[in-house]
Amino acid sequence: MAAFINGFNLFLFLVFSLCYVYQIVYVAIVLVKDHRSTSRVPEAKKLHRYAVLIAGRNEEAVVGELVKSIKEQDYPSELVDIYVIADNCTDNTAQVAAEAGAEVLVRNDQLVVGKSHALDFALNRIRVLHGDENGRTNYDGYFVFDADNVLDPGFITAMNRGFDAGSQVLTCYRNSKNYDSNWVSAGSGLWFLREARFLSNARDLIGSSCAISGTGFLISADILEGNGGWIHHLLTEDIEFSAYCISNGIRIGYCPDAIVYDEQPTTMRDSWRQRLRWAKGFYQVLVNYGHSLISGIIHNRDNNRFPCYDMLMTIAPAMLLTITGAFVNAAFMLIGIIEMAGVAGSVQDIAIGTSASLATADGGANWFTNVIGMLTGSMFQGDALNTFTTGDLNAMLSYSAARSTLITSFVSFMGCFVSFAGIMFLFSILTTISEWNQIHASTGKKIKYIFTFPVFMLTYVPIALIAMFKRVEWKPIRHTIVRSVSDITDQH
Repeated sequence: MAAFINGFNLFLFLVFSLCYVYQIVYVAIVLVKDHRSTSRVPEAKKLHRYAVLIAGRNEEAVVGELVKSIKEQDYPSELVDIYVIADNCTDNTAQVAAEAGAEVLVRNDQLVVGKSHALDFALNRIRVLHGDENGRTNYDGYFVFDADNVLDPGFITAMNRGFDAGSQVLTCYRNSKNYDSNWVSAGSGLWFLREARFLSNARDLIGSSCAISGTGFLISADILEGNGGWIHHLLTEDIEFSAYCISNGIRIGYCPDAIVYDEQPTTMRDSWRQRLRWAKGFYQVLVNYGHSLISGIIHNRDNNRFPCYDMLMTIAPAMLLTITGAFVNAAFMLIGIIEMAGVAGSVQDIAIGTSASLATADGGANWFTNVIGMLTGSMFQGDALNTFTTGDLNAMLSYSAARSTLITSFVSFMGCFVSFAGIMFLFSILTTISEWNQIHASTGKKIKYIFTFPVFMLTYVPIALIAMFKRVEWKPIRHTIVRSVSDITDQH
C-alpha cells in the first residue's frame, strides 16, 4: 500500500509540474525583460472617445473619490463620459455620484442582482439615451471600474495607447489602496500584484492573451455592441468574459503603466465570502467553457493554442490538484487507522507474551489509543518483536503494513499543504522584492506580510472545497476606505 501511495503522489506531482511549469518560465521572462524599462507601445495617433461604467450598490462613501480621479485624468475630459449605475441602492450613492460629475443610471431590480446585470442594464440604457437609430453610440470603448477604485492620473492615456495600437480588450496593473490595513488585505493585494507582474506582464511580453481581473479593464465598443450588451452572468463575469474572448480568438492585452487602486477586504469573513464566490465562479466557467478551450488547444492552427491552454489552467487551478492529493491521502490515512485498529489488540497481546488469539476486550475497546501508541512505539508493555512466534506472523505483518500506510499517507497529506505554502512563500518574496516601490506600506509591514501570505493562501483550500458543494450567490461587500492616489502613494 505504501508503494502505491508513493506512486500516486509522484504521479500527482508530475501532473502538477506538467500543468504549471510554464509559469516558472513566465517568472524568468519577466526577470530578464523588465516591463518598466521601456514603453511597450508607441504614442497613440488618435485620442479615442470612451464611456466609463461604474456599478455600485450603496457606495456613497467611496464613489465620489473614483469619479474625482477620473475627472483629474491627464486625458481630455470631453472625450470621457462617466456613468454610475446606482444598483438597488438604499443610500445616497446616486446623489454623491451626480454631485461629483457623473451621469447616474438608477437600477431597481431585486430579482436579478449582481454586477454583470448592472453592466448590461447600463449598456442598454446608454444605447437608448445616446445611440443612433441602430443603437450605435459614438464611443470607441468602455471602461469598467468598481466603485471603490481610484485611478492613477495617467491611467486613461496609458490604456488609450494600447487601444490605439490594436488591442480590443485591455487589462491593467491592479494595486491596492489599503495594502497596509492588515494581513488579510495584504494577502489579496499581494496576489493581485503577483498576477499583474508575473502573469499578465509575462503573457503580454510573449504575445499571448491575458485575463481581465474584475476591474480596471477596457473593452472595444464593437465587441459589446456586437454582443448586444453584457452577456456574461456567471458569478465571475470577468473570468467568463476572458474565457469567451480567448475561445473566440480575441486577444486580451496588458497595459503595465495604467494603475488602478482598489480596496481589499480587511476581515476574514468578507475575504472568505468574496473568494468563495470567485472559487464557485471558476468552477462555473470551467463547466461552461472547458470544452471550447480544450477544443482550441487541439484544433486551433494559429497562435491561439497556448492562450487556450493557459486559460484552462487558470480556471482549473492548482488548488484542485492540492485538494485531490490531500483528499486521497486522507483516505489512505483512514484506511491505515482502521487496519491498525483491527490488529491493535493482537499486537499488544504479543508484546506481553500471550497468544494473539487472546486479545482482550479492553484492548479492542481502546483501539485508538493503541493505534497511536503503536505508531510511536510507546504503548508496548513488552517487546512484540522478541516474543512473537511464527503463528503471530500474520498479525505482525498486518501491523507493519498498516503502520507504513498511515505514516506514508500522513507525510504525503502534510506535504500537499507544505509544498503549496512553500510555493506561495517563494512568490511572496519574489513579488514583494520586485514590486517593493509599488507596495504602499511601511518596510516592517512589507516584510511581515511576506510570511503571512502563505497562511492567507492556505485558507483557499477549504474555500475551494466548500465551493464545490455549496450554493453561492453574489453579495455586495461594504467599502469604507476613502483615499486619493496621493494619500496612497504617500504611505511609507
